[in-house]
Amino acid sequence: MKRFLLLLITVISLSASAQTSEPVLKFGFLSYEAVLTSMPEYATVEQGMKDLEAQYAAEQKRVEDEFNKKYEEFLDGQRDFPQTILQKRQSELQELLDKNIAFKKEGQRLLAEAREKALLPLKNRLASALASVGSSKGLAFIVNTDQNALPWLNITMGEDVTDAVNAALK
Repeated sequence: MKRFLLLLITVISLSASAQTSEPVLKFGFLSYEAVLTSMPEYATVEQGMKDLEAQYAAEQKRVEDEFNKKYEEFLDGQRDFPQTILQKRQSELQELLDKNIAFKKEGQRLLAEAREKALLPLKNRLASALASVGSSKGLAFIVNTDQNALPWLNITMGEDVTDAVNAALK
């Protein structure tokens, strides 16, 4: 009986103290994209990507022009070609078209890969700044508000850490 009474008193006192003391869970929030794009190095990365995209676009234009030239030659001579030459030229055009399509897809993949590689040091710096700000402010977590990931956020229960993260990045 004494154990039951002691247990009951402990539960009641814990319950009363839990009701009077509010749990302290603080969180931060920011737009990851806005902070990333405001970094000075981001402009350099973007310029490098524009230059690389221009090189790929120029090569794509060159191969399209080459295809168009061969296609025009094919159209001009198709009535005069014997059947075997006609078929050979059609096969060459199809092969060239297939190669152009493959080059375009590979170029897109390589550009995306280059972008990720170029942004990696910036993202690592940003992750370090987020960890530093989160720790120094005693936050449980920092929420990214981009792309409607959080359709609603009670900002009175959290803290906008954008300025603190920008300061930590400088």
